[in-house]
Amino acid sequence: MKKTLAAFLLAPLCCAASLAMPPEASPPAAVITDAGKVLVGRLDLERYKQTIRGLTRFGDRREGTDRNRAALDWIEAQLTSYGCANIERVTYSYSPSDPVLPSGPPVAHHPDAATGGGRYRAAKGPTGVNVDPNRQADARLRELDAQPSSAGTRQEVYCTKVGTTHPDEMYIIGGHFDGHGWGEAANDDGSGTALVMELARVFSSPDVKTERSIRFALWNNEETGLNGARAYVNQRVQLQGREDPPGSGRYPEPKWLGMIQHDMMLFDHGMPRPDGSVAKEQRAEADVNIEFQSKAKFAAEAQKLAWEFHAANEAYAMDYPASVGPHMTNTDSTPFMDLVPSISLRENERGREIGAGSDPHWHQPSDVYATFSDADFRLGLNAAQTTLGAVARLVAAKLSQ
Repeated sequence: MKKTLAAFLLAPLCCAASLAMPPEASPPAAVITDAGKVLVGRLDLERYKQTIRGLTRFGDRREGTDRNRAALDWIEAQLTSYGCANIERVTYSYSPSDPVLPSGPPVAHHPDAATGGGRYRAAKGPTGVNVDPNRQADARLRELDAQPSSAGTRQEVYCTKVGTTHPDEMYIIGGHFDGHGWGEAANDDGSGTALVMELARVFSSPDVKTERSIRFALWNNEETGLNGARAYVNQRVQLQGREDPPGSGRYPEPKWLGMIQHDMMLFDHGMPRPDGSVAKEQRAEADVNIEFQSKAKFAAEAQKLAWEFHAANEAYAMDYPASVGPHMTNTDSTPFMDLVPSISLRENERGREIGAGSDPHWHQPSDVYATFSDADFRLGLNAAQTTLGAVARLVAAKLSQ
C-alpha cells in the first residue's frame, strides 16, 4: 500500500504525544530536529524531473562521443553550481575491443552475477539493444544520436562532501550517465544520474554537516561492461585512507564504507503479459528494489546495509515501499562488491525482472523523457528519499543553526 504524506508526517508525532505527553505539549526535540527528515524535505519532484530533462538534451550520451563529453561538462557545471566541493575527474582509456566483463581485476568474476542471479520462472518479454537509427521516429533525436563511439580517452566525474570528524571514511553514491539505444537514456540512466546529482545538491548545502564523507560519482562506460566503475576501482582502491600530504588532514580517497548504485529508477509497470505486452499504467504494487549480491565476499555486510536502506524507506519515503533481494548484478556496484559492502537501488530486480523484459523501453528508442508519467518520476524521487534518509543516518548528518 502506498504511503500518504500526511500519514508519514503525522504518525510519529501522534504516537509520541499519546505515550509521553498531553496533546498540547511540544514533541521531543529529537523528533522535530531529525536531520534526515529535513533533508528529505529539500528534495522536490519538479527539480528531479528538470535534472533528468537537462540530461536528455544530450540524447543517449553514448560513451566516446561529443554528446557524452558535453553531458559530462554539464554535470560538472551543475555540481559546481550546487556548491559541491572537491570536484575531480577520473581519466582512463577504452576501446570497443576491450573485454566486456561484469567486473575486472582485482574483483572476482561470479557466474551468478553475470547471469543475473534469479532464474526466469514467469513470462519473459524481448530484450536487447536497439542499433537501428530508423526506429527512432524523431528526426532531431536521430541526428543528435548519430555520431558513433570511437576508442580513446574517457572521463567521469565525482565530488565529495568531506566529513567533519571522520574525513578518512566515506560512502560512495553512484549512477552512470552514459546510455545507448537511439533514445534519450532518460531512465537508463538519466534517472539514476539525476538522483545522485540531487543528493549532491542537498548534502552540499552550507548548513549540512556530516561526520563521515560522502562521494557522489557519475560513472561513464557502464553500457560497455562497467568500464568506468572498474577504472575507478583499479586506480583508487590502494589509495584508501591515505593522508596526502601527511599531516594535512586531507584524504583524497577516504576508506570505503559502502557503495550504493542507482540504475533505472522509473518504470515499475509489471512483468509482460503472455502476449508480451506491458501495462501502460504503473502497477499498484510498485516499489523501490534494493539489491545485494549473495555471492559477494561482503554479502553479509551488504545485506545489512540493504536492510538499513529498507528501514530508511519506512521512515522517509512518502509514497512507495521498498523490497530487498539478493541478486544485484550487471551494474556499477559490481566491481566494488568484493571490496566493500555494495548495494543497488532500481525500479525492479535487475536479473529476474528487468532481464526478463519488464521494462520495454530498456535500451530502446522509447527511453525518452516524454515516455514517463509523474507517477514514474515519483517512484524515482522515492528512491532518492530512501537513499538520502539512509545516508544521512550513516554519516550522522546534522544541521547547523
